[in-house]
Amino acid sequence: MRILICLLFLFTVASSCGDGKKYHDEVAQKELPADSTMASIIAFQNDLNKEFSNPETSPLPDRYRKDFDGLDFFEPDTSFTVVAELSRTPEAIPFLMPTSTERMSEEVVYGLVTFELKGKKYQLEVYQNEELKNKDGYEDYLFLPFTDETNGRSTYEGGRYIDLNIPEDDRILIDFNKAYNPYCAYNKKYSCPLVPSQNHISTEIRAGVKAFK
Repeated sequence: MRILICLLFLFTVASSCGDGKKYHDEVAQKELPADSTMASIIAFQNDLNKEFSNPETSPLPDRYRKDFDGLDFFEPDTSFTVVAELSRTPEAIPFLMPTSTERMSEEVVYGLVTFELKGKKYQLEVYQNEELKNKDGYEDYLFLPFTDETNGRSTYEGGRYIDLNIPEDDRILIDFNKAYNPYCAYNKKYSCPLVPSQNHISTEIRAGVKAFK
């Protein structure tokens, strides 16, 4: 779903989101473990590295991509995989979410997710983009941006994103091992939504993608 950024968050039109030929060797892929949750996390990491190594889909400037050998991830930790309660907010009014540029992103609070992590309960907002929901394949796409106590140290200072899908019932799986950086963490030509203050998690989320160095 990171193509979302290419569709809506790109500040310039310098790059595209199609498949294409690579001009260097592909980043080594990790083998998938037997455990389904762990396999899903490793598959996410492999897919993200493949996306970043491909000049057709990578947000990395050429000077970084030519020597790219994989993103830095926390070790997979299933304790950061939670099942949250989803409370839908059908009466929510669309609003303009600030971004890292002057552009504004039109979003609506689709609902609130409530979950327990490390013995503490949290509630975050999940968003649905007003433009994206009308595109084929994205009708059930939800956007979860968040900040936590690792930002500015081991992770990107501006927070991270998680892609979700609208569930059939009121329970939704959130895997923080699949948290990734906004594209503007790698390249300032991108315009990325800023994480709302209410989506802060007051603990260290040592899962997902680390800061890019």
